[in-house]
Amino acid sequence: MRITVFAVGRMKSGPERELADRYFDRLKKTGSPLGLEFGSFIEITESRAQQPELRKQEESSKVLEALEPGGVLVLLDERGKSMPSEAFAGAIARFRDDGKRQLLFAIGGPDGHHASLRDRADLVLALGAMTWPHQIVRILVAEQLYRATTILSGHPYHRV
Repeated sequence: MRITVFAVGRMKSGPERELADRYFDRLKKTGSPLGLEFGSFIEITESRAQQPELRKQEESSKVLEALEPGGVLVLLDERGKSMPSEAFAGAIARFRDDGKRQLLFAIGGPDGHHASLRDRADLVLALGAMTWPHQIVRILVAEQLYRATTILSGHPYHRV
């Protein structure tokens, strides 16, 4: 199963990008033996539409363009479900074991995701109750994806 991370907003060079890239590199190495391939990171610029609903609609259409038919869509949203790392790893394994070919994680822009995209999502996931800047969300997603592969492989990185 190919993992894609989609983000509204571009990340500049610097320590945040370096840290996210470090975890994505680790994911590439640990995921492959588990049938999990880190496919790509897609960045788009924020919509320039005047109204928030229009911006969210335009950005959501770009997410759907990146989602392959039959792909799994996971939205990162503060109103989503929180889950422990073990449950997150289990969800990824279930998607993989169900024969899904793509797992797309979508990080929204400053206005969040359009309601229609939340309705379409297979999982709406919160990284806690707080709102995070997209740069930090990228790091958290990258680390949790890496952590999920270590959990699934029995590696000692994740300790309870």
